[in-house]
Amino acid sequence: MIARVSLEIALRKEFDYLIPSELVGQIEVGSRVQVPFGARKILGTVTALAEESARAKLKSILKVIGAQTLVTPKVLKLARWISEYYCCAPEIALKSVLPEAIRKEKDGWKKQLFVRALPLNGEFPKLPKRQQDIWNIIEERREILLAELLELAETTAATVRKLEDRGLVEITSEISERDPYAREHILPSQSIVLNPAQAKALGEITRAMNTENSLHTFLLHGVTGSGKTEIYLQALTRALEQSKGAIVLVPEIALTPQTVERFKARFSSGKLQTLVAVLHSHLSAGERHDEWHKIRQGRARIVIGARSAIFAPVEPLGLIIVDEEHESTYKQEEAPRYHARDVAIMRGQMENAVVVLGSATPSLESFYNCKRGKFTLLELPERVDDQKMPHVRVVDMRQAAHKEKGTPIFSPQLKEAITQRLERGEQTILFLNRRGYSTSLQCPKCGYVCNCPNCSLALTFHRQEQKLACHICGHVEKVPLVCPNGKCKNPAIRFSGTGTQRVEETLAKLFPKARIKRMDADTMKRKDDYRHVLGDFRAGKTDILVGTQMIAKGLHFPNVTLVGIIYADLALHQPDFRAGERTFQLLTQVAGRAGRGDVEGEVFVQAFAPFHPAIQYARRHDFNGFYEQEIEFREQLKYPPVSRVALLTLKGRNEEKIKFSAEHLKRELEKNLKELKDLILAGPAPAPLLRAETFYRYQIMLRTRAMSALSRELARIIQSLALPEDVMLSVDVDPVNLG
Repeated sequence: MIARVSLEIALRKEFDYLIPSELVGQIEVGSRVQVPFGARKILGTVTALAEESARAKLKSILKVIGAQTLVTPKVLKLARWISEYYCCAPEIALKSVLPEAIRKEKDGWKKQLFVRALPLNGEFPKLPKRQQDIWNIIEERREILLAELLELAETTAATVRKLEDRGLVEITSEISERDPYAREHILPSQSIVLNPAQAKALGEITRAMNTENSLHTFLLHGVTGSGKTEIYLQALTRALEQSKGAIVLVPEIALTPQTVERFKARFSSGKLQTLVAVLHSHLSAGERHDEWHKIRQGRARIVIGARSAIFAPVEPLGLIIVDEEHESTYKQEEAPRYHARDVAIMRGQMENAVVVLGSATPSLESFYNCKRGKFTLLELPERVDDQKMPHVRVVDMRQAAHKEKGTPIFSPQLKEAITQRLERGEQTILFLNRRGYSTSLQCPKCGYVCNCPNCSLALTFHRQEQKLACHICGHVEKVPLVCPNGKCKNPAIRFSGTGTQRVEETLAKLFPKARIKRMDADTMKRKDDYRHVLGDFRAGKTDILVGTQMIAKGLHFPNVTLVGIIYADLALHQPDFRAGERTFQLLTQVAGRAGRGDVEGEVFVQAFAPFHPAIQYARRHDFNGFYEQEIEFREQLKYPPVSRVALLTLKGRNEEKIKFSAEHLKRELEKNLKELKDLILAGPAPAPLLRAETFYRYQIMLRTRAMSALSRELARIIQSLALPEDVMLSVDVDPVNLG
């Protein structure tokens, strides 16, 4: 027998190996194996089995990794599609479907020593007091971790071994599973009675789940607080009743303990009880290993996780839910540059699973697909329990700046609103999507700005650590005491712009008695920081929470009655055709955190461009109005969702060489892509951020409706393209970030 193996090195080809007689029956499609490759031993995945090979003198497979096939045939098929559509080497696509902890040669189980009481034969021996005390604990517990026993009895392993020598106990090494939520006390929850709009939406989803071979994708468009999660939970119940599993994707940022608890609580007891596995980047490698194997062994039928959870080996799969489907974090920024939402739709089609995309602010792509009849639209126009949508007030910061001679962080209206909330014992969330103390350090005399030496970007000032940091490459330097310009040396160099640190400091001066917490990438360093800050906020130990987009997603705090958005138009003027869409989504999502209890919420949006359509439509919670005016602009310029985009980026350390290579690539594309009649080729042009991490970057943008055909052609062109050694080319199909 011959096995075709894809190796873990990007050679864009598969290799044939003999299956030795001792491994016959152990190797299937999807098995992980170790094979000889030249003088090295390399790991790979079996992608096919054959009776014979066109090659003579084949080498044999050395060994099989793991007791069970790790890549299921269905996930293997999905990896092949990713490789073709996203224009990357099959090996890279295959590598991404397995977490690193699973790909390793050694099995990653954690083994621990357990002490177990044995049945007594004959009379119980007389024991010294020390051993008797230890025996009393073991007898009560029947089985206990050796480490725990040593701590409880304040003894040594040698003393416990004496009990083993007497035949009273046995000490064995067993697998101890790591559960990231083991210390959480989760109370079971019951289904809630749905309102008519929820019941109608759930009815449509379950009808599709009951239909054989129904290739169905739903877009659940519900305002913030309309009860989308309860629909997800009841649809999951339906999948379990059909003896099928499900995958729930949540943006990394919103994968809070609060979200996970709601899913675990529903399925922790009752006749449909199942383990809920969690997969995200904050788990340790060991926790990820154990969670993944729970899924592969069929013990966890529901998986909740970030982007990569879409590859979880759930079999059979009945339902895929993509919550907050508009989120840009579903797109992977390095190869394979897949979009988890689109992969979810593809996997649903391959495995006859129903796909539900949920959002209060759907992406234009998904809403466009509903309009064209590709997806089915389900709407939840009102909040549950007749809660009102928050009242949104837009504050023109040009007037506030004029009155205060300089740009204030808080308008008088927002200050007054915060004061009222503190007096009434209600909570406030303040949002600014920019961390650090200020955006740059600038000399008022000569105009010198402290820039990053590796990127074409100003350094951000972090006051607490007294450092300047680049948020692109991580470069850090000390804050200069005088202007670094040799001819100036002005000691009055000062910061300009505002970050979350500065907002927190200003708040402390304005409201000295308020309990204030900040939540951004600088404060959330450890695994449990997130849990502690949100736990304190929910318990009412914090009055004001200041944060970046971490606090914008899916959080439910009934006592929050005020949300302040410090500078709403920060992202509006970026060189990206989605800038308006992102601003609309972010404002609507952040505003949705207010008024989720009995008191009506209020939102203050501070902006320098208060009449921009994105801000005005968000103020009125009017998604349809925003969609109609935005789609008109996209159609005129043939931008997504009307067409698809492929972004080709060349990078290297010599700008002239990059420029020359980009021109050469453009000529090759024009010569080879004549068949694609609707193709629009733009560029080459410098990337919006020309230099990042010491590399210069130039881009070519391709737009067409026929992306699958373009991907195939691009793969062929790139294979034969001769570029200088120090010039790198990346292809991003359906890019989310144009920077």
